[in-house]
Amino acid sequence: MQQQATTRVSLTSLLGTVITDAEGQVRGKLKDVAVATGPDAGKVAGLVLKTRSGLLLVPSHEVRETPAGTLELRSPETLTPLNDQGNYLYLSQDLVDRQIIDIHGRKVVRVNDVDLEWTGQGSAHLLRVAEVEVGLRGAFRRVFKGVLPRATLESLSRKFKDRGIPWQFVDVIEVDPARRVKLRIEYERLADMHPSDLADILEDLAPAEREAVFTSLDEEVAAETLEEVDPKLQKSLLEKLDEEKIADIVEEMDPGAAADLLAELSEEQSDAILEEMEPEERQEVSELLEFDENSAAGCMTTDFVYLGLDATVSQVGPALRSFDGDPENVTEIYLLDEKRVLRGTVPLVRLVMAQPETRLLVLTDPRVLSCPADLSQDELAEIFDKYNLHALPVVDAQGRVVGVVQADHVISFLREKL
Repeated sequence: MQQQATTRVSLTSLLGTVITDAEGQVRGKLKDVAVATGPDAGKVAGLVLKTRSGLLLVPSHEVRETPAGTLELRSPETLTPLNDQGNYLYLSQDLVDRQIIDIHGRKVVRVNDVDLEWTGQGSAHLLRVAEVEVGLRGAFRRVFKGVLPRATLESLSRKFKDRGIPWQFVDVIEVDPARRVKLRIEYERLADMHPSDLADILEDLAPAEREAVFTSLDEEVAAETLEEVDPKLQKSLLEKLDEEKIADIVEEMDPGAAADLLAELSEEQSDAILEEMEPEERQEVSELLEFDENSAAGCMTTDFVYLGLDATVSQVGPALRSFDGDPENVTEIYLLDEKRVLRGTVPLVRLVMAQPETRLLVLTDPRVLSCPADLSQDELAEIFDKYNLHALPVVDAQGRVVGVVQADHVISFLREKL
């Protein structure tokens, strides 16, 4: 089978190109390139011509590039008036100079140009989007377009390092009827990202794009991401959502982080969100809101894994599988008596070589560390530093465990003090 010929061309160099028919009569100039969205995202739907009678659209397969550098229209009958009913993305109007998310690089970039490819042989030519240019190459083309001949411009631009993003990593944009660009990331791609990466991306986006990305996340991913951004941005991300939607997200958050978030909102909004939450989650968060935010209880989570004094190693697996919190934060199992008083702590690493029938009480640390609920965060940080802790149980006046402080909360507190 004969291999298809491929010729790459930039959007910048194509724009303004004269389009003629087979008899050489000028039909217009290239104004833009229309790309499909939805299931056909990235497919060039047609070329937009600027003519004396207005804007016309022609399918890309009805146009071929000539040796002279012009575009030739195979059949004038294929020209149709451009209307706004087609759900197209216009590369020049909607993409160039816009901020997009580079899914592969996990960062926000600005589009300087778009590289396209002519594929096919003979009279059968197809135009497809190859990649989005975000480096100096695209910027150079746009600055010197009209100053340098097209061939020279293309040749010199290729001397700049290629900083292109393959189109499959940019298939994230859709246009609404108001001609605003929304970023629509496939959930599978976002789910693969670490919440910290998503938080960094949201911080770099403009407000409209930030809102579009955040609202595209499901509740669990949104909750994890929300925990990673600062309080001001948290409020900004939630202000366009109704209380029911916010409640769905807050329910997926760590209870301590959820309480911190609600404490930053007005009492009226906080109460409205709590009212929409499920009873169990509402009670957990409401109890945490009663604590001083500068105390150990104010930064603890009520999500931790515990078992009774008679528990064995074989019961740890089911307990972890039924745990509703983040399993990555679990570093130890707590042993509580019938009054929820802390009687022992078992590091997970000790369970690796233990026999299933071994009682957890045998594997506990000889010294059980905990702290009172009203301990200041400064004193809490000193304890974590002194004993090199990953987590620390918080107890009330009767010695009952009310929560656990994780090391990352202490680290965040110390960073804020710098």
